[in-house]
Order: sequence, then C-alpha cells, then structure tokens
Amino acid sequence: MKENKEAVCVFQDSKIKGYVVFKEFKEQKNTGIHIHLENVPKGKHGFHIHESGDLREGCNSLCSHYNPYHKTHGGPKDKHRHVGDLGNLEPDENGFVKKIMYDNKIKLTGKHSIVGRSVVIHAKEDDLGKGNNVESLKTGNAGKRIACGVIGISKNSCH
Repeated sequence: MKENKEAVCVFQDSKIKGYVVFKEFKEQKNTGIHIHLENVPKGKHGFHIHESGDLREGCNSLCSHYNPYHKTHGGPKDKHRHVGDLGNLEPDENGFVKKIMYDNKIKLTGKHSIVGRSVVIHAKEDDLGKGNNVESLKTGNAGKRIACGVIGISKNSCH
C-alpha cells in the first residue's frame, strides 16, 4: 500500500500521553489511524476530531466535532455521522491503547483535510448518537474533554 500523506497528533499537556498517526492510502480510499496512548483512565472514552487546532484555551477552544457535511452525530461505521466521529477508545488494564483503525471519511489532503484540526479524548463513553436526546445527536453525550492535541504534518511526509 502506497502511503500518500501522513499526519500526527501528539498528546503532551494532560495525564494522557502518546500520539495518533494518520496515514492516508489513496489507492484504498481510506486512512489508517494508528493509536499509541498511555495513562488512559478505565472505561470507554469518546474519540473525535474537532474543527479547530486552537489550543489557546486548552481543549475548550477546539470548537465542535469536525462536520463539513452537516450530518448528525453517529458512530464510525454509520452512514450519517460527522467526519470527526471516531467512536470510543478503551484502554487495557494498564491504561494503554494501542490499535489501528481505518476510516473512509478522513482526508489529509484537499478541501476537507483534518490537518490543522485537533483530536479530543472525552471523559465518558460516546453513545454514537443513539442516546435519544438532542445532545446525543451533537456530541454523543461524551462529556468533558480530558486530553487533546493538534493534528500536524508528520516528519515522515517531509522529503
């Protein structure tokens, strides 16, 4: 598989440490999301891409979930979802999350690129838009933002 572009989000100003690498594969029309995190609290946590990469107010200035097509909130496999809806993360018994997932809505190039935006980990489980209330269709009721980082171009994309 030829990787056309790579981006990275580093978590460093919270208890949660680590990074998420995004690798876009043009031939497969998807993006690999490689997650390497430690010190993640027990339980499931909403995992989203947010509109802004502005950390002047910490995680609070990152705006809403990235949603360029104006859809309602959903899970990563749902037809109707925000581009930024990546479901939940759940650490192992030692607080580590090491996994790879693939997404066909995330792009690292073009008009709807996620580069310059942010990744947010939330305190609670994302209900994937199935919570039968207005907030569920916006945020998945995932709660407070407990860790975040800006998505930048990876050194592996430099020539």
